[in-house]
Amino acid sequence: MIASNSNSHTIKDDWNTHWKNYSTSAQSNPAQAYRRRLIFSNLKLTANRHAIRILDIGSGQGDFAMDLARSVPQAKILGIELSQSGVAISQAKVPQATFIEQDLNIFKAPPPEFQNWATHAVCSEVLEHTDRPEIILNHIQPYLAPGCQLLITLPGGPMSQFDHHIGHRKHYKISELKRLLEKSGYRVKQISGGGFPFFNLYRFVVIARGKSLIQDVKTSASSKMSLSARIAMKIFSFLFHFNLSRSRWGWQIFAIAEKL
Repeated sequence: MIASNSNSHTIKDDWNTHWKNYSTSAQSNPAQAYRRRLIFSNLKLTANRHAIRILDIGSGQGDFAMDLARSVPQAKILGIELSQSGVAISQAKVPQATFIEQDLNIFKAPPPEFQNWATHAVCSEVLEHTDRPEIILNHIQPYLAPGCQLLITLPGGPMSQFDHHIGHRKHYKISELKRLLEKSGYRVKQISGGGFPFFNLYRFVVIARGKSLIQDVKTSASSKMSLSARIAMKIFSFLFHFNLSRSRWGWQIFAIAEKL
C-alpha cells in the first residue's frame, strides 16, 4: 500500500500493522475477488502471446501477484510496496516474483533492470490512500515501457467507518479519475464504473456495520471468522458474478490508461 503525504494520518497509514491485522479478512473479501476478475478481464493477459512484465503498484500482501502467477505463469512480476511486512508476506507467497519496499511519495529512480520495464501495470485500491495521487502516478512512470497499459481501480460511493480507519482520503467519481489521469500525463483509453448492483449492496452493508466492522476484522485475524460473516461472504461471492461489468451507477471505478 501507499502512505499519504500528510503527517496527520501517520497512525492510519501504519501498513506494517494493518497487513498483520487484516491479512486473513482481505483474503476472504468477495470484493477483492471481484476486482481481480475485473482486472483480468480488462487487461486480457492470457490472450497476450508476447513477453508480459507486470508492475503491481502498492502490492500489499501479494494476493494479486499470487493470482497473476497462477493465471499467467509466463509473466514476470514486480511489486512495489511501502510496508516491510507487506513485502515479507508477498515474497513468501510468490517467491518467483520480485518485491521492493519503497515509498512512492518520494521519487527514487528504478533499479536499472526495471527502467522502462513494465508492459502492464496495476494500481488497485491504492490512490484513495494518498492526499497527492498525482505524485504516485508521476513517480511510477519511469517503470513503464512505451505502450504500457496501466489499469487503476478505485472505490466510489460513500466511505464507511472502516474506510476512514484504514486511511481513505476520498472516494472517486469517474470524472475525477479521468481528470487526475490526464493531469498526471496519461491518455485515458477506457474508464467506467462497475459492480452494480451487488457490489453497491455489499458496500451498503459495510457502511451499516459502522465501527463494529473494525473490531470484527481484528477478531478474525486472531481467531476464526464468525459463522454469520462466513455466510455473508459466500452469498456476496455468488451474487458478485451477476454484477454489471460497466455501469455509471457502479461504485467500483476502473480505468485503463497509457502514459503520454
